[in-house]
Amino acid sequence: MTHTFFSNRWVVAAFLLALPLVLQTFGNAWVRIADMSLLYVLLALGLNIVVGYAGLLDLGYVAFFAVGAYLFALLASPHLTEVFPWIATMFPDGLHLSLWLVLPLAAGLAGLFGVLLGAPTLKLRGDYLAIVTLGFGEIIRVFLNNLDHPVNITNGPKGLGQIDAVTVFGYPLSRRLDLGFIELPSVTLYYYLFLTLVVVSVVVCHRLEYSRIGRAWMAIREDEIAAKAMGLNTRNLKLMAFGMGATFGGVSGAMFAAFQGFVSPESFSLMESVMIVAMVVLGGLGHLPGVILGAVLLAALPEALRYVAGPLQAMTDGRLDAAILRQLLIALAMITIMLWRPRGLWPTPEHGKNLNPQGGAR
Repeated sequence: MTHTFFSNRWVVAAFLLALPLVLQTFGNAWVRIADMSLLYVLLALGLNIVVGYAGLLDLGYVAFFAVGAYLFALLASPHLTEVFPWIATMFPDGLHLSLWLVLPLAAGLAGLFGVLLGAPTLKLRGDYLAIVTLGFGEIIRVFLNNLDHPVNITNGPKGLGQIDAVTVFGYPLSRRLDLGFIELPSVTLYYYLFLTLVVVSVVVCHRLEYSRIGRAWMAIREDEIAAKAMGLNTRNLKLMAFGMGATFGGVSGAMFAAFQGFVSPESFSLMESVMIVAMVVLGGLGHLPGVILGAVLLAALPEALRYVAGPLQAMTDGRLDAAILRQLLIALAMITIMLWRPRGLWPTPEHGKNLNPQGGAR
């Protein structure tokens, strides 16, 4: 069994390393889809801590994504030096902080926002918690959309551009890397960076799941009253879940800003939060392989359906809007999957087990 586990692990590693090299032969757009899929995997892993482990329904998770993205955009673009002369005086060459300095700041600030969100919602459950977190996500988006006056901090709906690319060992990932026998475009370099972050995040989440804290979160998820009766400090554990999950969102946001080179409030709409929740639920609550599978499917499915929606639009002489048709096909696919696999595509064996009338495990 151990030999099979290690063999499978090396096969998966070889596949993931070779994937962008194969995709770039079909065009960089396919590698870019893989890049965005990895970013969504990071987001789904973070939300899985809140929803999957602790059982707290969070519909405002995209707010932490926005906090990380805008923090990096402000600290790695010329915007602040153009708006505030005193910053331009202190940094005559511009405020261009490295991503590796901003990354812990983004994680810390997003974690702080997560705790601030969790503190007033400790006694809320289910639908009420979902409504409050949804409102929090919309408040952050509205703030980002309107903080361009009287002092222009976020540049409002126009967004922030000219964001610095990531630099690794002095080499900017925005440039093509020539290895002699093969050339790696920028999107492929970002793929390997995001893949490294995903692997680290999976290890962290796996260790959390089997730690005392992870077991305590799952006890709260299954029965909060019983967990409290057993002596667990549910208040602190909930706050920790919100804060820990939010840090993943902050890191993902900073990476998103560096990858895109531009951020605007439209990138952090309610629909993004719903999609991230759908990734966790569709894959399998609390199960890391399922969450990763759900994130990859829902991130790549809209792009793959372009090739279906286009011909269908042509068949109707353009009467159907391709974008609306894609959303319809995505919704139908999600409904079909949830009817077929109500616990998710790859659920955890321990979560949601019930006993049949004969007393055996189902």
